Amino acid sequence: MRRHFRPWRGDRGAGAAELVIAVPLLMLLILLIVQFAIWAHASSVAQATAEEALAAARVQGGSAAAGQQRAQQVLGQIGSSVLLSPHVSVTRTAGTATVQITGTAEEVLPVPGLTFPVHITVTGPVERFVPATAPG
Repeated sequence: MRRHFRPWRGDRGAGAAELVIAVPLLMLLILLIVQFAIWAHASSVAQATAEEALAAARVQGGSAAAGQQRAQQVLGQIGSSVLLSPHVSVTRTAGTATVQITGTAEEVLPVPGLTFPVHITVTGPVERFVPATAPG
């Protein structure tokens, strides 16, 4: 009885196996980059909203309610799709005004338990009129 010996044919089919491993990893990397970009954009939206709200709250004659209203306006214009569940807190004391915005960034891959939080706090002095003192 004679056996037929087949010579080994090298790496035939190895390219397909490499693609099966490499393509999903490449797609995951691309999605992570996109997720980071969305989180950065949501942080930028929250920062811009907080600065606008602070400007409305700290002016002479302004109030925390004015800052809150301005924050809702800005969020409605630029942030409703990328910053989810935003919570805006505006406080104003005699000397300072503070705006805190928290929320989460939109998720590219909805992985349970994985969120991308956004927390922004800005503080500034309240504008007040100081009369000029007479020289002398």
